[in-house]
Amino acid sequence: MSVPLLEPREGMPPLVVTPAALAEATGRLAAGSGPVAVDAERASGFRYGHRAFLVQLRREGAGTVLIDPVACPDLSGLDAALAGTEAVLHAAGQDLPCLAELGYWPRQLFDTELAGRLLGYPRVGLGTLVEEVLGLILEKSHSAADWSTRPLPPEWLRYAALDVEVLIELRDALAAQLAEQGKTSWAEQEFATVLAARPSPPRADPWRRTSGIHRARSRRSLAIVRELWLERDKIARHRDTSPTRILPDAAIIEAARAAPGTMDELAKITGFTGRGARRHGPEWLRAIRRAKMLPDDELPDSSAPPSDGPPPAHRWPERDPVAARRLTAVRAAVAALADASRLPAENLLAPDAVRRLAWQPPEPLTAESVADELRQYGARPWQLEITTVPIWMALLRLIEKGEA
Repeated sequence: MSVPLLEPREGMPPLVVTPAALAEATGRLAAGSGPVAVDAERASGFRYGHRAFLVQLRREGAGTVLIDPVACPDLSGLDAALAGTEAVLHAAGQDLPCLAELGYWPRQLFDTELAGRLLGYPRVGLGTLVEEVLGLILEKSHSAADWSTRPLPPEWLRYAALDVEVLIELRDALAAQLAEQGKTSWAEQEFATVLAARPSPPRADPWRRTSGIHRARSRRSLAIVRELWLERDKIARHRDTSPTRILPDAAIIEAARAAPGTMDELAKITGFTGRGARRHGPEWLRAIRRAKMLPDDELPDSSAPPSDGPPPAHRWPERDPVAARRLTAVRAAVAALADASRLPAENLLAPDAVRRLAWQPPEPLTAESVADELRQYGARPWQLEITTVPIWMALLRLIEKGEA
């Protein structure tokens, strides 16, 4: 029977809000032993961007430390003190960027979510893994809270402290299971890849990701979507507020379809009636007018610019039936290998690598050329060892049948 985790074992630690308290906590963590559990709480959905509003750490011999990065925004001293210490995070790719903004970037990593995926756990949320592996229940009711709130409520701080309470124990249990399944090297390569990852370049035309944009059918409507999106983003950045709290995507799409020209017309559109949207009515109308006044040759194209990769897979049967057959064969080979290795197919080989290889296989087609191609797409040595020959053989069989 699972046991609920209700209180930190050493009691609630004080919130670190001064340079002196940060220096003391850093000294304690540096003097501790073993890995350090790390977590960060953001205010996604409430604030602009993804910065951290609370940082939690725990290490044997040091206990739990809760740091307010609003009051203590420079963690470079902590980074130096823990430079040789393995950091244990859950879904590290989400927290590492906001920790790096504060000056902390681990050199060694154990990602419990990624370990869970490699071990084949069907659900890898922290609460689920803690219960499944350790038999303990983590309360997760504050995971979507506005962590920029000040002062932070005591019950939120308790929740945050418990998030790192058993992270080291979870790490040790998962590490043992990785060793039992012969996947320790796999995990080490994956963790190194996460640490080596750098931020993606800015997305081209980010306004095209507006939800429901397919309903804006004309180029003029798309221009209105673009101008409203850019105006909303400027306002959200200035107010440090999540853009969708300023104006929902659905309102942008409806305005693009209706093309209102007056405040009365704008007020009839759902989404522009809230206080946050109403206060910026003149800005919305100016954005819409800018789009209406654009000459035709400056209107956005009806579809996004082509990427450097293959087209969406659902278009392959029409555009290149031979490539579509290759994709089916390669996906089937990867899926079978993933089942045999007890892990999700996307963790055995990235879907983008599968698509790129199937769209344009190397010539001449050899096991070595397949491995070289996959390596260029980011495949790790353990993935190449498992997938190269089966993928090569799957493609060869298509050629022998005259289907590729």
